[in-house]
Amino acid sequence: MRSFLLLSVLLACSMAEEIETKLSPLQAVSKSVESFSTNFYKTVSKNEKGNLITSPLSAGVVLSMAAYGARENTEKQMRDVLKLPADDTLGRSGFQNLIDNLNSVKDVELRLANKIFPKKGLEIKPEFKALTADSFRSAEEQLDFAQSAESASIINAWCQNKTNNKIKDLIKPDDLNSDTAMVLVNAVYFKGQWKKKFDAKNTEERPFHIDHKTVKNVSTMYQSVNIIYGVLPDLKAKFVEIPYKGEEVSMIIVLPDEVNGLAELEQKLENLDINTLRQKGYPHDVELYLPKFKIESTIELNNVLTEMGMEEMFSDKANFSGIADVPLKVSKVLQKAFIEVNEEGAEAAAATEIIIADRIQIETEIAQVKVDRPFYFCIRRKVDGEADGTFVELFVGSIKDPSIQFN
Repeated sequence: MRSFLLLSVLLACSMAEEIETKLSPLQAVSKSVESFSTNFYKTVSKNEKGNLITSPLSAGVVLSMAAYGARENTEKQMRDVLKLPADDTLGRSGFQNLIDNLNSVKDVELRLANKIFPKKGLEIKPEFKALTADSFRSAEEQLDFAQSAESASIINAWCQNKTNNKIKDLIKPDDLNSDTAMVLVNAVYFKGQWKKKFDAKNTEERPFHIDHKTVKNVSTMYQSVNIIYGVLPDLKAKFVEIPYKGEEVSMIIVLPDEVNGLAELEQKLENLDINTLRQKGYPHDVELYLPKFKIESTIELNNVLTEMGMEEMFSDKANFSGIADVPLKVSKVLQKAFIEVNEEGAEAAAATEIIIADRIQIETEIAQVKVDRPFYFCIRRKVDGEADGTFVELFVGSIKDPSIQFN
């Protein structure tokens, strides 16, 4: 009987080796993660009609961990989609550096953690154990998946603890059974205050255009602030970058010019390189109107990842012989994510599980940015000290109706 591997997550094209040699391990993996992130969000957003929050970082990290245990065509598919560096030494060192870097950010709370839950008695290969412990900083705990309720409770408690109680009930007992061989989980949590907080006294009910026909009054914050502002004519949009305290992490808001422009924007995201976004804008005085929002998304990613090109890992042809000698395949990939944005700043968390069974000249006057229509956002972190910078997207999402809030 084929066992099942369950992956849970709370992270571009394969770079040529000659290009990779010019990059540090951290830069190489960060660029891979960002390439995967764009395609991941583009694919997820096509089928999500409401508000959406995802963590491509979380999905990418846990899937990459599994990919290093894949072999033959399963490995090729996963590497192609994840855009992993061709040089394994570079990639493994890069993930170690990335995880350590993310966990060392100052002034805001940012935590990323991995854990492997193998079935009791499953003999994981020493090489995979060493890889996950060293490169992915992953802990391990054996579980009896035949006791599905107890196992789900243990996994959920770990995830809840790592996300400050924001991600609950990621795994259902029905997701586990005696055929489950392993659950891999990645959790990421962020909480940060704005560099300049919004004054709650300026928060008012203001109109938000859901579409051309529907307008709702929603709780909208306001402040006059000097931030990065730019125009993106190719995307028919404008953007602002709002820094958090310490300025290592920031939120990008991309606002379509048209009320119904979000869907078109999301399908052109490959033209939005977050590592060069600052070159398309510059510090500018902005009157910023931003709705408060609080959302949660739960997404089963099997169809998304299959569409992206990782179909074999779900089939009986799957080859994860780098993990164990028993036949393994992925039965389910789930992600649950949460975000709340208010006057103080933002709090966000996500968990993913894999179960294996041009610069535009800006006018000098104050720009007015009214985020009063569906928009795209991301929370990103600068992961190196270079002048141009290398960024990783921690959370990505879109708001179509701020009045719909998760409680």
